[in-house]
Amino acid sequence: MAFLISIITPFNSVMGAAQRVWYGRRIEATEITEPPVFIIGHWRSGTTYLHELMHLDERFVSPTTYQCFAPHHCLLTERMMNLLGSWLIPKQRPMDNMAAGWDRPQEDEFALLTLGAPTPYERMAFPNEEPPYNEFLDMRGCQPADLARFEKAIVHFAKLLTFASHKRVLFKSPPHTGRIEVLSRLFPGAKFIHIVRHPFALFPSTTRLWQSLDEVQGLQMPTGKGLEEYVFGCLTRMYAGFEDQRKRLDPAAIYDVRYEDLIANPVIEIGKMYARLGLGDYSPVHDKIASFVEAQKEYKPNKHRLDDALKARIREKWAAYFERYGYA
Repeated sequence: MAFLISIITPFNSVMGAAQRVWYGRRIEATEITEPPVFIIGHWRSGTTYLHELMHLDERFVSPTTYQCFAPHHCLLTERMMNLLGSWLIPKQRPMDNMAAGWDRPQEDEFALLTLGAPTPYERMAFPNEEPPYNEFLDMRGCQPADLARFEKAIVHFAKLLTFASHKRVLFKSPPHTGRIEVLSRLFPGAKFIHIVRHPFALFPSTTRLWQSLDEVQGLQMPTGKGLEEYVFGCLTRMYAGFEDQRKRLDPAAIYDVRYEDLIANPVIEIGKMYARLGLGDYSPVHDKIASFVEAQKEYKPNKHRLDDALKARIREKWAAYFERYGYA
């Protein structure tokens, strides 16, 4: 990883400067006329599946994997990478075997990280160190300079996507769950689709997620020390922020959906979201979603076995989530 980063960095710097010269002023002058839609919820709660479904609506633009990993110069180099660099990325995600690729919809959190925003995802580089920027899971205790960097990065990225597509932005990032108040201030009228899932599925799947990412993204050999407590603490902090902030937002801006209901009947559940949040006519995308669901029917999610002692810990640590979302 250190070798690859050393090679890529000069290219990123040169092409980043070129994109600023060529497009910088036009990006910053772009107006976001339609507020973004944010898919939020804890890691492994179904945010990726929901993102894939809503990405089928061509009225939205979702950031691609390449745009998230190279936001400084994606306007200049994305087409070239899609043609020549497909071998650089696996065809499936290591944590759940879902389709991957430079052109697939991706978490904007990676773009914020690359743009220099403070984000807990910095942890992936050094997984054995104290996790950084956990305050950006609930936006409590953020330093003013850090908050300014975060706000500048996400507004810039939203403008970049709008400039490139002239469409409404569809973002997906689990850490945004505890940021809804800040995001509503930055993007007045923003909508939030919040997905929840049974904690007995969330905990082992999230642990596996970080183990996979630490192995392939880290600059250290991960020891796994403290990982379980990190997983427990992230949900607790994120949802303390979310539940506090949603009290001050328009209830009509947030739609809650259970993963179990979405999986049982995706076509109907997506239709409910469109109607409740006023996302436009659902009929143009109805058949696309039905076809996608049919094509994915053979996909088998990972299954996890938990012993009674771990189940008891999860119930104790995440008691509020169990109770609030009907899993008690």
